[in-house]
Amino acid sequence: MNGATVIGAGLAGCEAAWQLSMHKIPVTLCEMKPQKYTPAHKYPGFAELVCSNSLKAERIESAAGLLKEEMRRLGSLTMEAAELTRVPAGGALSVNRELFSDYVTQKIRSNPLITVVDVEITDIPEGYVIIATGPLTSEALSKSVKDLVGGEYLYFHDAAAPIVTAESVDKSIAFGASRYGRGGEDDYLNCPMDRDEYQSFYSALISAETAPLHDFEDGSYKVYEGCMPIEALAKRGEDCPRFGPMKPVGLTDPRTGKRPYAVVQLRKENAAGTLYNLVGFQTNLKFGEQKRVFSMIPGLENAEFMRYGVMHRNTYLNSPGILDRHFCMINNPRIYFAGQITGVEGYIESAASGIYAGLSLSRKIMGLKDLTLPPETMLGALSEYVEKGSPSGFQPMGSNMGILPELSERIKNKQEKYGALAERSLKALSEILKEVNK
Repeated sequence: MNGATVIGAGLAGCEAAWQLSMHKIPVTLCEMKPQKYTPAHKYPGFAELVCSNSLKAERIESAAGLLKEEMRRLGSLTMEAAELTRVPAGGALSVNRELFSDYVTQKIRSNPLITVVDVEITDIPEGYVIIATGPLTSEALSKSVKDLVGGEYLYFHDAAAPIVTAESVDKSIAFGASRYGRGGEDDYLNCPMDRDEYQSFYSALISAETAPLHDFEDGSYKVYEGCMPIEALAKRGEDCPRFGPMKPVGLTDPRTGKRPYAVVQLRKENAAGTLYNLVGFQTNLKFGEQKRVFSMIPGLENAEFMRYGVMHRNTYLNSPGILDRHFCMINNPRIYFAGQITGVEGYIESAASGIYAGLSLSRKIMGLKDLTLPPETMLGALSEYVEKGSPSGFQPMGSNMGILPELSERIKNKQEKYGALAERSLKALSEILKEVNK
């Protein structure tokens, strides 16, 4: 049986290689770490989580929760690793980053059907290939990909949030609670602000100095909405952060018995609870400015920053017309893509695309017909978006209930509607799995 080459050992690449091995297909997995790192990656292990340790909500009635359940049913290595390395995070599934990476790395390296080659790939190999090099594809391979697709590479900038030590947070101000009581009281620490504190912080934030971006000759860049730097969001209007990551709804400050005017949430970064990240505080501020401005947050006056936020370039394909819904090149069917380079956005979305690409290529190698996930499933809807895009232009897309087809009956209650959409999705996936299991 023919083998396949997977380039990149991030979430998508590991899932693609895992799927191929599950179908008894030999895989060569090429990863340039630890010989070479991108500007955002630091850890030598596979499936490194860079921006956040959260894999989003667990509720099946949420888009992220539904996609994760679909992934579990498709044999996801990401979900297996996440369950074993999770840390408390209220209604979200968050993991210890290093333990998560270590687990995936061990499973991949110990798989007898997967041969790992620690090398930077600069030219696309012969034979069946899945390119899963992520949004920070190396310069040499980016050129090869651009020559291959014959189309425009699009781009945006992505940002990561700072991490602080738990012991440096003033617990007389910051209080433990999850919104609406979902999860444990110590899953999040909450730094409350009154109106005056918020306005002072807001003024400092919008006037703080940002780090220069060297990626573009003309200095222009695009920013993906889901990873908007907090300072860029703030410049859209004084109340924008309060209706975004600093929204106080579902929380009560025990010092006042009232809802704060604004709040900054800190989420556990590791199982021991010694590190916390600032939720939604992705930033491109200079490091000194981050220390100055974020120390104005009540409870973080003496915060010890173990990592400052960073901003880096992400690239992705203008996929409609280049890729089909199986993540296969329309004009070169031996080559597949997976992960954020395809235009899906987010950890689980990237991993899910790797599952689908690996499953699709497995079936091709085995001489079986394509297996198309219906758009009623979240992964099917995402892959359809990659194939067809949007009338307003192709932009990165994460999982959301809005991309699913409408229900046949109208349900006014949002949670009931989302529950019905999830039920329909999993029923459709069950029918597909009957074919896979043959």
